[in-house]
Amino acid sequence: MENSSICAISSPPGMGGVALIRVSGNMAKLAVEKFLRISLDKPRHAYFGIWKNNKGNLDEVLCTYFKGPASFTGEDVVEIACHGSVFIQEQILNDLAGSGIQIAQPGEFTMRAYLNKKMDLSQAEGVMDLISSRSQMAHQVAMKQMKGGLSSEIHSLRDKLLHFASMIELELDFSEEDVEFADRTQLKELLNEIHQYLTKLYSSFKTGNALKNGIPVAIVGRPNAGKSTLLNTLLNEDRAIVSNIPGTTRDTVEERFFIEGIEFRLMDTAGIRETEDEIEKAGIERSLNKITEAQIVIYIYDITQITEDELRSDLEMIEAKNEEIIAVANKTDISSVDSEHLNISAKNKTGISMLEKKLHEMASSHLDLNQTIITNARHAQLLSLALDELNKVKMGLDHDVPSDLVAMDIRAVIRNLSEITGDISTDELLGNIFSRFCIGK
Repeated sequence: MENSSICAISSPPGMGGVALIRVSGNMAKLAVEKFLRISLDKPRHAYFGIWKNNKGNLDEVLCTYFKGPASFTGEDVVEIACHGSVFIQEQILNDLAGSGIQIAQPGEFTMRAYLNKKMDLSQAEGVMDLISSRSQMAHQVAMKQMKGGLSSEIHSLRDKLLHFASMIELELDFSEEDVEFADRTQLKELLNEIHQYLTKLYSSFKTGNALKNGIPVAIVGRPNAGKSTLLNTLLNEDRAIVSNIPGTTRDTVEERFFIEGIEFRLMDTAGIRETEDEIEKAGIERSLNKITEAQIVIYIYDITQITEDELRSDLEMIEAKNEEIIAVANKTDISSVDSEHLNISAKNKTGISMLEKKLHEMASSHLDLNQTIITNARHAQLLSLALDELNKVKMGLDHDVPSDLVAMDIRAVIRNLSEITGDISTDELLGNIFSRFCIGK
């Protein structure tokens, strides 16, 4: 990497008004100057020039030079803004490649930023989450991670554990003198504090993952209750087939929509009833599974058809699988009955704003953006492993396990925490993480 320079298109693929090409490495500045025929003397200044190659003038471009280490990658970087013609973009890349600049692999710019200590691994993953964020809330969580919110907290815990591990290991050098450098009472207090914090952090993954990928909301109910009509109304488009024939929906239909910066993943499910139809049975089984998987369940019923016993039975069945329920009485436009639940007409779109408000309130109740929220499955897995090792340390102290074994278990906790930030990493891990980035980032 020390002698290589890379380039890639950093703007979205295809034709547009303007495209951005990024070049990084010790050859970046000279290579660009060769085709501009001007010197990029001042860092962080934009230079206008004509891109010229052996075929003549190619395009008018605007170039900005960032001198390393004060750049995204920590190396010399030049960003070239050209017109968005696909031909122009490809020609500039070909010109740079002909000058010894390598075409970048996916995520290679961010990997260089990590290797040059411009960010740690969790911050680099925050960059990927920021790029892929589709909602305001997901964006805010990604921004906090990219700025090092998670990293600073992990480093603080790691440093405290390192101190005690070092003290315990120091005791081993004076084992014959029976000297105790690590206060066991303080260590137990620290372990309880860390265990409580890591448990809270690990528990946030369910919410964080839903926030990142869309909060799953299952629309369930009996056939012809209005599930598909409600889905279409919330989406403001005819996405699901609506029919008076019971059992029309045989499989789950999934779509996304937003309410005040939160993304929801709506799942229209097959109507729940007794049936002999094997295909419909399979659809109903999937509906029951979606109730468990969902973070919020909208139970919709036809107020003109359902009995009190049926309503009670349905709610008891759903509550046994998921307690986060919004019960909705539908078809109030043709009924004079006033339900104790949320009254709507999915067909006439009355009461929908109240339903959307309730969805937002329930989703927001799980969010505290002042707290660190885990959105990455890799981080969650490492936190789980760290908690397992932490329990071993606590058990060892309670049962007077030899100091060298306690120190070993503390080191295992530290190792798992260090893998989150990339203080300990492998080429295979880095390759797996950065290969999921887009080219140009």
